[in-house]
Amino acid sequence: MKTDARTVCELRDVTYVYPSGASGRAALSGVSLEVREGEWLALLGSNGSGKSTLARHLNALLIPTQGDCIVYGMSTRDPANVFAVRSAVSMVFQNPENQIVGTVVDEDAAFGPENQGLPPAEIESRVERALEAAGLLAKRAKPTYTLSGGEKQRLAVAGALAMDAPCLVLDEPTAMLDPRGRADLLAIMRALHDGGKTIVHITHRLEEILWCDRAVVLAGGRIEWEGGVEPLLRQDGALRKWGLDAPPLVALWRELGEETGLALPRIPTLEGMIDALCPLQ
Repeated sequence: MKTDARTVCELRDVTYVYPSGASGRAALSGVSLEVREGEWLALLGSNGSGKSTLARHLNALLIPTQGDCIVYGMSTRDPANVFAVRSAVSMVFQNPENQIVGTVVDEDAAFGPENQGLPPAEIESRVERALEAAGLLAKRAKPTYTLSGGEKQRLAVAGALAMDAPCLVLDEPTAMLDPRGRADLLAIMRALHDGGKTIVHITHRLEEILWCDRAVVLAGGRIEWEGGVEPLLRQDGALRKWGLDAPPLVALWRELGEETGLALPRIPTLEGMIDALCPLQ
């Protein structure tokens, strides 16, 4: 992430209360947050923390009850900005079945660009690039119902990429995937980030944020913590309080650092820890 990167999305003291909420409790309460160009931001929290509600504000699916959400300088409160906001910020949800509308893979990926009214040649170019990035180019002529769960989620990502939005928001995209599917999708996200895409990744899995630039923790509709990934992973007691469990590899990385005093790698990989410990032999 560039240190002088401009702001892509900004929440300014945003409070949101769902109209159907009988209790009147705010799903978000006084949230202020910036998403900077080119960063991979992890948005963390347990169920009911408000992270999905926040995500839906970033492309005007929800409008703040109080406060403002600004996307590339455009207020989401202005109905005239909605099309431009959604063209700038693409969403991928946890259940790909809710996003797949085409009967064939390449037709589904083309749905967004077609609704943008783009020329056929531009649509074809975008679809090909998006399917290649998502690892689905070889299956472009396959019926969507024949895809596995992981492939359907990758198709949802391809549909978002075909919109050519500079910012991609993924709301619990690995929730319905097996370990292999999660690994494949995270590899795609890393490649997109390396290519300059701004990514907001909503999750409750700490193992998914190891390559992120920054992390934000939500609890009870408020931001409880914001900062780098490494210092977050070291906050064992706070993580438990927020309903977040460190995976075994992260716990081992943290304990080894405390016991040995070694400067272990920022990203807690098994290979990196072995390399750091070798001089002790």
